Amino acid sequence: MSTDETKTIAAETSAETSAAPAENQNRKQPFPKGFLETISTGWADRPEQLPSERAQAAYAAARRDAVSAAFPGQRLVVPAGSYKQRSNDTDYPFRAHSAFAHLTGWASDAVPDSVLVFEPVPGGGHDATLYLRERADRTTAEFYGDATIGEFWIGPRPALAGVASDLGVATAHIDDFEARPGDLVLDEDDDLTRFVSELRLVKDAYEIEQLRLAVEVTARGFDDIVADLPRIIATPRGERAVEGIFHHRARVEGNGEGYDTIAASGPHACYLHWTRNDGAVVPGDLILVDAGVEVDSLYTADITRTLPVSGTFTAVQRTIYETVREAADAAFAVAKPGVKFRAVHEAAMAVIAQRTAEWGLLPVTADEALDADTGGQHRRYMVHGTSHHLGIDVHDCAQARRDMYYDGLLEEGMVFTIEPGLYFQIDDLTVPEEFRGIGVRIEDDVLVTADGVENLSAAIPRTADEIEAWIARLSA
Repeated sequence: MSTDETKTIAAETSAETSAAPAENQNRKQPFPKGFLETISTGWADRPEQLPSERAQAAYAAARRDAVSAAFPGQRLVVPAGSYKQRSNDTDYPFRAHSAFAHLTGWASDAVPDSVLVFEPVPGGGHDATLYLRERADRTTAEFYGDATIGEFWIGPRPALAGVASDLGVATAHIDDFEARPGDLVLDEDDDLTRFVSELRLVKDAYEIEQLRLAVEVTARGFDDIVADLPRIIATPRGERAVEGIFHHRARVEGNGEGYDTIAASGPHACYLHWTRNDGAVVPGDLILVDAGVEVDSLYTADITRTLPVSGTFTAVQRTIYETVREAADAAFAVAKPGVKFRAVHEAAMAVIAQRTAEWGLLPVTADEALDADTGGQHRRYMVHGTSHHLGIDVHDCAQARRDMYYDGLLEEGMVFTIEPGLYFQIDDLTVPEEFRGIGVRIEDDVLVTADGVENLSAAIPRTADEIEAWIARLSA
């Protein structure tokens, strides 16, 4: 390395150090001359071997064509997003914006701060270009001195040519990207944000394949939990053990979890989004486990099973559990193309209203509780909806218009959850004492077919008898 090159690197390093936040300076160590003179030498060549185009590239191209057709003549900007701070100089693992991943095919391996740009061309249509940071040359300070993007710290980064070949899209250096007045930017422009959300309402063949895979891995994660019930019971914070067991499967066979695992034992099961997971798992109680594996493509499952910790339901637990299953089965029965999405929820709630009225929990009849304007008394025991779309987000298509989502019609290729529940909180005086502290949810992931729905998670035991046999088989 020449003296001039050494001076350049030293200057770059000094500039980076001076630009860093003051609170980080007390642990930064200077690079001595010998390091600077030798760090860029002695490295083997790393020829770029261009990868074959990945499976999802063609599907992503078709999605981009749909976006292009919807916004003629307009420049569209879809950012991947950046790292998000966890604490001080520690970040959360990066996950690209879902719409960015959907439109590029770049998934768990996407690079932060990348941007997909739709550039309008004369005569119609757009040229799509993916802007990203090129891998650092080893003669630059970035290579060893930047802990966020330097390859000495985080490992090899993809090169522009490799990404272009991999994704089947043109690439350019992020330094060449220039925001312009009039750009429609995702999450800033309502029309663009809504369109790319609604684009995911009906899944293509690749998405359905990935959702099947996510459910398969999730099923193995639930098997792991059931098989390890004796150790979970023996652990003081057994809910954390459940979370950790599932996390192991999610990381070994996928990218991680699609959302924070809910491991809610005993009365914790009555809290719909219990993610503290710090309680004991006690024989005689139920444990509600709501968990889903996100595979490397970023598609996620979303499954809930409620298990008797001792292996056998009590009579009261079984009654409540089978009522929830009856509600789920009613939802399954009505779900088919042409039916309104909200009809799935209405079918489940009709069962919940009927049974809670029969048990004497309601101050009105079931029919009165189901009145859209004056009813709702049964919702005290199931306040959430029965279904949500599922895909690259656990609550997919969330920016879609109401008339396309809740009031929309089911179409072949849609994937959503069916997840009724009953939750009797520990201090709810409107229910018999033996009901209090019991929470049950059964959640499956379904694919709309030509004449109904396919339960993608049907291989995971559902009925009370199947649950008991499952526990007996795996945790003995």
